[in-house]
Amino acid sequence: MKKSAFFLIFGLLFILLSCSTMQQTEKVVVNRSEQLKSIENVLEQYIVANENEDLALGEQIWAPDGDIILYGTTSKDRLMGWNNILHAFKSQFATIDNIFITTSEQYIKLNETGNTAWFAEILDYNYMKDGKAKSLKGLRFTGVLKYCMDGKWRIVQAHLSMPMKGD
Repeated sequence: MKKSAFFLIFGLLFILLSCSTMQQTEKVVVNRSEQLKSIENVLEQYIVANENEDLALGEQIWAPDGDIILYGTTSKDRLMGWNNILHAFKSQFATIDNIFITTSEQYIKLNETGNTAWFAEILDYNYMKDGKAKSLKGLRFTGVLKYCMDGKWRIVQAHLSMPMKGD
């Protein structure tokens, strides 16, 4: 009788644990095209925030975490956390104006669970500095976004780089 009770309890425990595990591993249904459009919108908002020198919009598209990171085009541009990124944008906007950015070759990939995405695109960054027109052509912009608890996609990592001259 003790053996029967043991196997019955063990069997019930096994079934309960199996059901619990199955629920945890069920695939989340994600509307991939809707999520990709949302991510495209965040990347477009990044451009708009830069062109309009809109720091409030910039803050909405970056995750508010202290461990987000932006690598810029100079060796000093390793910015960790939103406050450091904000400071860099303020400094940039104080020295340049009339920003106009075009994008091309945009690539976005969404992971299987639909909570992380990565992107790559080419930017042509045109602006005025000291009354002179300047341009950075072929700027590579790559990064990672996460789907946050507030139901919005936010940038958590980004990297801007320039191709080598004469490449």
